[in-house]
Amino acid sequence: MKINNKNSTLAEVNYSKMTILLCWTGMVIMCSLYLTIPLSSTFITQFNINSAQAGLTGSLFSLGFAIGCLFYGALADKYGRKKVMTIGLCALALITMLIGYTHHFVILLLLRSVQGLAAASFSPVALAYVVAIFPNHRKVTTIGFISTGFLIAGILGQVISSWISTYYGWNLIFILFGVLYILTILWLKIGLTQDSIQQPDLNIWSYLKQLTIVIRQRNLIFTYIIAFLLLFSFIVMYILLGNNLQSDVFGVTPLQMLWIRMIGILGMICSPFSGTISRKIGVRNTLLLGLGLGIISLLMMGWLHHLVLIVICSVIFVAGIAIAVPSLVALVGQLGGSYRGIAVSVYTFFLFAGTSVAPIWSVYILSLHPTQSFIYSALVLTVAVIASLCIRIK
Repeated sequence: MKINNKNSTLAEVNYSKMTILLCWTGMVIMCSLYLTIPLSSTFITQFNINSAQAGLTGSLFSLGFAIGCLFYGALADKYGRKKVMTIGLCALALITMLIGYTHHFVILLLLRSVQGLAAASFSPVALAYVVAIFPNHRKVTTIGFISTGFLIAGILGQVISSWISTYYGWNLIFILFGVLYILTILWLKIGLTQDSIQQPDLNIWSYLKQLTIVIRQRNLIFTYIIAFLLLFSFIVMYILLGNNLQSDVFGVTPLQMLWIRMIGILGMICSPFSGTISRKIGVRNTLLLGLGLGIISLLMMGWLHHLVLIVICSVIFVAGIAIAVPSLVALVGQLGGSYRGIAVSVYTFFLFAGTSVAPIWSVYILSLHPTQSFIYSALVLTVAVIASLCIRIK
């Protein structure tokens, strides 16, 4: 007799293929955040602006992204997670292609803000999708792969942007990514199983009022401090690294800098193993391990004067962040309890709010103490360690 029910259907789903799809989608979407980091000098020249104004192209994307993360979780519960991800990706494809045709800086900033708002439709919704659809023994590993996609985007987006802008101009970058998003939409429609609508009669505003409950929880507040500093430190490190290595001291060429950024991908391979490490030493200890690696590598990068050793330290730093991100997601889900969904949405808000501040902080710290910028960044990341030690886990 043929059994046709929800459990048997989900049992037949190829979770490995869906994991690859979610990892890919997260990677190509998050590339948009990092595309403008190597374009600062290009924007300064073309639009006759200063470095702080050029940094706004990344900060405003991150700000729009962070704000969007607060709303999409509720929309996904009301209308379905796959539907929200698909519609959001359609909007992202259109806006990204429009950026490729703009030649006015103010319009560029406006479109980058809206682009970030559209891109936010994936991250918190995809994490909630995994929690709802995937079996328990695969959830942490799948979140690790999605987090790996996010982190690889931090390097791949910069590399692709640098290469295309060098040979074909910066406008083509966004046009090509718009096409890439259209192809990803088709794959998403075919490869992702439809999820059930969780709360069709949900009042969105009542849902958002639960924010006040979540942000009053002491343990979650500490996790949000850590979230703010994770990708903040990641972006700051690469901005400082580029400034340091392309100075007169090292004289690294733009092409060599591309390879140095590519090498950082080696550190990403640690992210899928975060779940295995967590099962052996605990989620918080895994988080502390990742933060510790990040702090030590930043301190070493501030003291070392040998190119190869600095590059090795940058890979270790990336590995630390790659371990910390999925373990922090798991910790937020654990501490969120019955408010797990909105707790993860707020986590995502703070995670990318940090990326909006990172370019501004980098310009500021380089103007004050360019030779000690790595050490100051290590001290900032130490705040995350203190916050993690303040979390009380039952």
